Amino acid sequence: MRGLVAGAWREFLAFSPGPANDVRLFFAPGRVNIIGEHIDYNGGRVFPAALTLGNYLLVRPRADGLARFASTGFPGRPTAPVSGLRFDAADGFANYPKGVLWALRERGVGFAGADFLFAGDLPDGAGLSSSASVQLATAVAVNALSGAGLAPLDLVLACQRAENEFVGVRSGIMDQYAVGMGRAGFAMLLDTATLVGEYVPLDLGERRLVVVNTNVRRELADSRYNERRAECEQALARLRAVRPDVRQLAQLSVAQWDKLQAVVDEPSLRRRARHVITENARVADAVEALRAGRMEQFGSLLNASHDSLRRDYEVTGPQLDALVDAMQRAPGCLGARMTGAGFGGCAVAVVDSAAMADFTAQVQAAYERAVGHCATFYKSGVGGGARELDAREAAFADA
Repeated sequence: MRGLVAGAWREFLAFSPGPANDVRLFFAPGRVNIIGEHIDYNGGRVFPAALTLGNYLLVRPRADGLARFASTGFPGRPTAPVSGLRFDAADGFANYPKGVLWALRERGVGFAGADFLFAGDLPDGAGLSSSASVQLATAVAVNALSGAGLAPLDLVLACQRAENEFVGVRSGIMDQYAVGMGRAGFAMLLDTATLVGEYVPLDLGERRLVVVNTNVRRELADSRYNERRAECEQALARLRAVRPDVRQLAQLSVAQWDKLQAVVDEPSLRRRARHVITENARVADAVEALRAGRMEQFGSLLNASHDSLRRDYEVTGPQLDALVDAMQRAPGCLGARMTGAGFGGCAVAVVDSAAMADFTAQVQAAYERAVGHCATFYKSGVGGGARELDAREAAFADA
């Protein structure tokens, strides 16, 4: 962290000259979803955890009604009036924090403007919620600077609205919830239908989570993400024709689905619904296995999740499949699956710590043979949610 923030601090003072004591530092993590993919917008249960990787945000308040944005990872220095925020493709990354400012203003939060500079060690477009990390860092900062006093869940919901209505990605609540509500050492079992969450100790014993990047970047707004959501809505409409009490796909048990599936007469829609309903059941089984220390069962459920995402939901693609296949075959791996929206991005595995070197070497070699380029392995713990860092944590940055 020290070198990353020190470099960002120097760049920020060039971007926003002024007294150092006017500047505040915030952090928001990325997240890894351990199991429960593409069901948060279908009322399902998900099981994400916040990472220690993430985005830092340096902020200096302004009084002229302007928001200025910069990033150490992206070009451009977009500027926008906080009273007239609009999506503009030319503004690139800045549309995410702009959307948060818009959503908070819609909630009545008064804000006079600021200079924002983002710097992170979270890969963009890799399925680790880089966009939600930028959003929650912005939301926590604006909440603090404005004195609005919104609760963390209010910020989470504002960020989801920003992504849905301002950016145009019809995401569920999982990413923003995990980034905003994370707790070190815990995963979160979240019922997305009720927004009731439970912290579950992520006790893997002599094993660890490993996150691996295909290095194939995907863009949510340009992918088939919105298409998949629309397909789920079509499947739900067919089910509701005979069961109007069914409000969301994940409300159905596997046994209920087995009796009703013929109602969804299009094969592709039937596959989408089958993934949602069986994945929701896998989340419950996986959390139960984790709590009981049945790690082999836990790993097998990760494998089954990826198979469903590949065959029924069709969101993996050749690079992700090649990576997960290599991970599942590698020494010490109990289970592996894609994580995030898919169409590229990352996979996650549970691996015996003692086998880590052999696992890494074998996966890298097999993946490179299959696709012609290397994967990237990330070292990250399970950390806390979006927050302001105190002056002692920021003090080294201007040294």
